[in-house]
Amino acid sequence: MVALAELEIFCSRPHAPTRRVALGQSNLPCEPTPGFGGVLLGGVVARFVADIDEEMIPDVKALTHELENGRRVPQPRLRFRLQVDTIGLDAVSHRLVANGDLLAFEFDDRGAPEQQILGAVYAAAAFTPSLRRPIMTVIRRAIAWGGPVGPELIASLSGFRGAVLGSRRAVGDPVQWALSCLGLPTATSSPSPKDVQRNYRERLREVHPDHGAEVEGAAHRIAELSEARRILIGR
Repeated sequence: MVALAELEIFCSRPHAPTRRVALGQSNLPCEPTPGFGGVLLGGVVARFVADIDEEMIPDVKALTHELENGRRVPQPRLRFRLQVDTIGLDAVSHRLVANGDLLAFEFDDRGAPEQQILGAVYAAAAFTPSLRRPIMTVIRRAIAWGGPVGPELIASLSGFRGAVLGSRRAVGDPVQWALSCLGLPTATSSPSPKDVQRNYRERLREVHPDHGAEVEGAAHRIAELSEARRILIGR
């Protein structure tokens, strides 16, 4: 099991007189966006957003927009105050891990759900504007997620469509994954649309049951090819 991204949050204890949250030392690679780090931040939000008061959800969305635009955020938010000092707070860690090519979340359930969500949103705010905007979009997608927190969520947060599930290779570098999926040279990141379409059709014939391929798993293989084409030429 390999850790690809980690978010450390410091939370005030349940019976502490003040409600506080702080950020720790995290590893959140987000290039190309959303990267493993962006997927983890979205996963944390999706995991805990169902556990907060529904009336708070508009406040979470508003906070993402405020931070995305670099505005000064009044404290506290969601009843918790952000601080730099971690003394007297408990460390909580969430991870995105890989077992071979399979990705999975590892969540630490200690602390209030509001603290976990705030930690993820404030961590996203620390990125440069060019990274912050797409990561906040991922977080808002996570807020609206209503399904299980598993492979389908990882695929959705990564921007994959249809029946395609996010794998370590696909999330880590979608373009290289798409090139490999279509059998195109991985040394280039900009094949011609003509080459992409030609290889797509050739691979489609190889995996389609109408041309003698196995029926089992065919839908998934076809979905991957279609997604690879979309990544490379936008359709």
